[in-house]
Amino acid sequence: MREEYDFSQSTANPYVRKPHSQVTMNLDDDVIAYFKGQGAKTGIPYQRLINLYLSQCVEEGKTLAFV
Repeated sequence: MREEYDFSQSTANPYVRKPHSQVTMNLDDDVIAYFKGQGAKTGIPYQRLINLYLSQCVEEGKTLAFV
């Protein structure tokens, strides 16, 4: 093995996803049931669906409308 390697010409791994943070959230039972149902239909874990939905909200710049 070499003592040093030159990584100046290397590129980032395109297959690595953004890092995730584990958080604890209090969600209503009906919200969890909805996403679990959607997960059963699509085969995608409900936690991933919630993350996808929240990511979409961020991308679209949605704001909260309190009723």
